[in-house]
Amino acid sequence: MPHYRGKIAGLYILREMIPPFILGNLVFLFILLMFQVLRLSDFMITKGVPVTIIAQFMVYVTISFLPICFPISLLFSILLTLGRMSSDSEVVALKASGLHMGYLISPALVLSTAVAALTAWAVFVGSPWGNRNFEILFQHLMNTKAVAAIQEGTFSEGFYDLVLYAGRVDHKAGRLEDVFIYDERDPNLPITIIAKQGQLIEGDPSLPGRGVTLRLANGSINRTNQNNYTKVDFQSYDITLANTAADSVTEKSPPSLTYDDLMAERKDPLKDKDRHLVYSVEYNKRWAISIACLVFGLLGVGAGTVTNRRAVRASGLIISLLIMVIYWVLYVSGESLARSGAVTPWIAMWAPNVLFAGLGAWSIRRAW
Repeated sequence: MPHYRGKIAGLYILREMIPPFILGNLVFLFILLMFQVLRLSDFMITKGVPVTIIAQFMVYVTISFLPICFPISLLFSILLTLGRMSSDSEVVALKASGLHMGYLISPALVLSTAVAALTAWAVFVGSPWGNRNFEILFQHLMNTKAVAAIQEGTFSEGFYDLVLYAGRVDHKAGRLEDVFIYDERDPNLPITIIAKQGQLIEGDPSLPGRGVTLRLANGSINRTNQNNYTKVDFQSYDITLANTAADSVTEKSPPSLTYDDLMAERKDPLKDKDRHLVYSVEYNKRWAISIACLVFGLLGVGAGTVTNRRAVRASGLIISLLIMVIYWVLYVSGESLARSGAVTPWIAMWAPNVLFAGLGAWSIRRAW
């Protein structure tokens, strides 16, 4: 009979945890995306990037945020559910009916295990896919819409291997004013070009980044060669810009590597020691954040089952954020130490989990 009551109670608690988990993901995703909205809206409003491209960026960014949202939403849902049950004396009623803490821990562990599996998928499949597509789309945008890379009143280094400055920029029309260009592609013959106006003329859309023409008006070309100085004035002057990198896709960054990529890179004997260290850190940090879901499950049960503590119910969101901030500080600090070689990667990345697991076990023992 107690087993049957425990099963019913477990299913009830599990059902109560799922809606807050979904709500938590929506809230935390919204908070994280707010920091990206201004950046992306600048692309759309001032640089004329189509809404469809902005929507793609949002999708990729959202997917890349999932490994962060899943653990914190899990902790939020457990704290909110068990905090409500404690404040409503439901935990006391369950204990009075002969059910021990194991029946309260089981639903949290079931949900934690499921979320840990989701997080593992997100860190090894979903987030790398989102990051990689973001990189490719951003590169394509910079290649096909060269003017988007130019900031008004700022020296843009690496603009088709040139240093370019424009006093005013009309991103939608591709027009520039008060243009200054420094071309040092030939170190023996550096060229400085000054023009009052400029117009970027995009090339063939099927050949991104190639065939872009910068048409300058009312300016001069200044060349310096040893002791010789040459100045040539012009009414109109065309510069054909080429991006050799447009023919290839950039190398994957560490966050864009899938599980298979990480395993292949770690085993590659041709990689130097520093590169192996980066891949080892990336591998351990992803598994650590996945297993952290189980740790947060224990911690949430211990913190949420304090009898008649209404503060838990009222401040579940705040407590979740506080715990995640502390965890994230330790997590990022461990990553920095591991990348510098000061601490072994697996020790640096798993230490926060061990510490929080100890706190979770202590809080459960106290609530038992």
